[in-house]
Amino acid sequence: MNDLIVLNKPYGVICQFSEHEKHPTLKTLVDVPHFYPAGRLDTDSEGLLLLTNNGGLQAQIANPKFKVKKTYWAQVEGVPSEAALPHLRRGVDLCAFVTRPHKARLLAEADYAPLWARH
Repeated sequence: MNDLIVLNKPYGVICQFSEHEKHPTLKTLVDVPHFYPAGRLDTDSEGLLLLTNNGGLQAQIANPKFKVKKTYWAQVEGVPSEAALPHLRRGVDLCAFVTRPHKARLLAEADYAPLWARH
């Protein structure tokens, strides 16, 4: 049986099921065997995370070779300027690799008003 769990991952939870010495894990929220995250959010991020017990689906969503288009809303410290957005659009150097170019735009306050307060 192939199932999908949609989880609102809280701030401070690491995106893994195995025990971690410093952070609570997904297992503290969803104690269901054989499920894996399809993608990840940093420990200090919060938001939608898909969990599945279908390895093929997990790979198709998470592996860059499948080029699955994803849309992210990111709330960041401060207010980015329009001048900062070209850096995101070109790709971001994360030391280990450079991200692919992205579409990036600022949202109007009305677009994100329904979101919860950030930690």
